[in-house]
Amino acid sequence: MRFNLSLTVYAILFSSCLATPLHSVSRVWKNPPRLARTLHKRCGPVAEFYGQKASDWDANGMDDWLNKWWSNHTTLMSSNSKGFAGAFGQWAMGNPDWSCRDDGSSSVCDLNPCDDRVLNDKGVEIRQAYYTLEAVNRLHSYFVGLGQAFQVASIGAALSKDSWATTFYKDKDVKSVTVLREVLNAITSVIGIGAAFGGLAGPGAAAATGALTALFTGAAAVATPLIGQHQDDTFKKSADLGGILGTIVLEAMKGFTAANNILMHGDAFEGKGDIRSYLKGGLFLDFGGVDKVKLIDTMNNFLIGNAINQLYRTQKIFVMGGGACGDAGGVIGNGPQDQSICRDGKAWYLYYWQENDVVSVTAHQWGWTAAPPGSDQLGKGLYAGVTVQDIISSSLDSYNVARYSYDASTAAARAQDALTNGWANPGNSGASWEGVFTIP
Repeated sequence: MRFNLSLTVYAILFSSCLATPLHSVSRVWKNPPRLARTLHKRCGPVAEFYGQKASDWDANGMDDWLNKWWSNHTTLMSSNSKGFAGAFGQWAMGNPDWSCRDDGSSSVCDLNPCDDRVLNDKGVEIRQAYYTLEAVNRLHSYFVGLGQAFQVASIGAALSKDSWATTFYKDKDVKSVTVLREVLNAITSVIGIGAAFGGLAGPGAAAATGALTALFTGAAAVATPLIGQHQDDTFKKSADLGGILGTIVLEAMKGFTAANNILMHGDAFEGKGDIRSYLKGGLFLDFGGVDKVKLIDTMNNFLIGNAINQLYRTQKIFVMGGGACGDAGGVIGNGPQDQSICRDGKAWYLYYWQENDVVSVTAHQWGWTAAPPGSDQLGKGLYAGVTVQDIISSSLDSYNVARYSYDASTAAARAQDALTNGWANPGNSGASWEGVFTIP
């Protein structure tokens, strides 16, 4: 009898559709009978908000909404051992164990909103609850992705070769230089840039400058104490620079990914704000995951660029130019094209003054201009991500910003300003980013 009743119901529904004019069909199914909604429903109301974009965060006032939720649920957060994530999971999904901790478990941050009864019964707050759950879940995936990206041996590999230092150094006096120390001074910014670059989620991320800044400052804060553990700054030790840089970067990223647990609990990380600073602007609302290969390549290019820059600065290597591009009339504007760039109508070249180390009365008795040592290795092989053109362009930008005083503190300030005010994401520029090279 039950079977026949069902057939009758389906027959009625089917015949009513056939009897309805085509222009009215959409109206029928837009507001279907209660029984039809029951039979054809595949997901709860939350499905209406799927396909979210980063811009939807600000468009729906999510920062203000989350701040109000935070203020109204402090007791719930303090009473849950999982802190913020557990409290929000309990409120939004009825799951007080939703910790999103980075503890090796693959299920502590699971999110299945479609059939979650608690979430789908939130009424006018379904959108806000869902957006927050998605953003927290994807922020967690960001931290996990960073950890996975740097569990490889490729960081600093090009600088781990015994000959790397002599490749880019050919001064007649092999001095005990401060190359290693100077390179390390710049590493905090490089690590911060890498962390921000890893969180770049696409076009929508441009507006989430607050979150990108938090990624930068948080990672840099973790890296700072690691720098002091490597004090040997002799030239000989610099030959193992890649191994040292690799160790620092790996340890810094491990420390930064551990920040996941602090933030998920609702606490501030390194004095740089709690999880709301990282969710601000919707950076992680549609985050697609860390591009591990691209992130590693970017970090390597920054590390290699900084290292070569410090070696070149101990030698007589200069950026010269200012003449019209292609000018062969005696003004500096005509030279080896593989050592030059044409920018704003002016030609700029990378020169090395090769001192003569033998007694001579020729025109070259004091020396001559030549290509910088190792420049023929750039743009290919282990150094494919750094070119002569990067050196010139980065050095010109550095000079335009701070003349000859562009140092590690300037680099950190400029990178943070770029992320905070959204005028650039340094990671996108690679080795041509200002401050990577500061050749006079």
